[in-house]
Parts: sequence; structure tokens; C-alpha cells
Amino acid sequence: MNNRYMRILVMFDLPVTSSRAKKEYTRFRKFLINDGYDMLQYSIYCRITRNHDDASKHVQRLKMNLPSKGSVRAMTVTERQYASMLVLVGKITATEDLLKPREILEL
Repeated sequence: MNNRYMRILVMFDLPVTSSRAKKEYTRFRKFLINDGYDMLQYSIYCRITRNHDDASKHVQRLKMNLPSKGSVRAMTVTERQYASMLVLVGKITATEDLLKPREILEL
């Protein structure tokens, strides 16, 4: 099977001005973590998938778990596009360094 690895980037800005809003933020963040996303930066999460169909499935799951307020954006890119990302200040995180598609998905 020919796999074309994809990455889903989820960027969000959610209100935390009330206890209900904080609960929604926590619920959404826990959903991302439980669905296989890793924090790339604060409020930016990333998930690797095997192919475009798998990425579409996870975007649908994301849509079903959106908070009621705030801003949430998702972008799907190929592994090659993701690999061309430049780190301009700072370092690659330990988690990000572990997210090599062949090492994770071809067990």
C-alpha cells in the first residue's frame, strides 16, 4: 500500500473568561491529545496520518468535537511540506523530533 503521510495542524484561540469556557477549553484540549495530537506550540497541535483519507477522517472527528466559542483552524499538509517548515527561533521540541512517520507508522 502506497502511503502519503499527512500532517494535520490545529490552531486555536479559545476564551477562558468563565468556568464554563475553561471547561470547554480543557475538554477540547483533552480531545486533541486523546486523538493523537501533540502540542507543537501553545495552542497549536499536530497529528500525523497515513494518507489523505485518514486525515479527512480525523478532520471530521475534529469537527464533531469543536467548542461552542472561539476560533479553531485546521490545515492539512503533506509530510514533505511539513518537513520544509523552518524553525526561526527556538528548537525542535522533543515530541516533534519523535514524530518521524516511518518510525511511528511502519511497525
